[in-house]
Amino acid sequence: MVSIDLDEKEIRNMCHERINELVKEVDAEKVFWDTTELKKRTCMCWNTIQDKVFFDPRFPKFKVGGKWYFPARETREFLIKWLYEQPKN
Repeated sequence: MVSIDLDEKEIRNMCHERINELVKEVDAEKVFWDTTELKKRTCMCWNTIQDKVFFDPRFPKFKVGGKWYFPARETREFLIKWLYEQPKN
C-alpha cells in the first residue's frame, strides 16, 4: 500500500506562483506585431516570410499607412498551423 501526504498550503502556493507567471506572460503579450517583431518571433528573414507565409490568404495582416501589422494571437496560431502543414524531410 502506498501512502502520500500532501501539504495543501504548499500546493496552493505553487499553484498561485504558476498562475502569476502565466498572467505576467499574457500581460506582456503584444496585441500586434510589426515586421521586425514578426521576424524576431519566427526566426525568419523578411524574404523567407514573404516566400513562405506572407501571401498565404489565411495569413492575418493589415497595412496601416506604409507599415504592416499582424495581430499577435492570430498570427501565432496561423504560424503554428502552417508549420505543421510543411513537408517533413
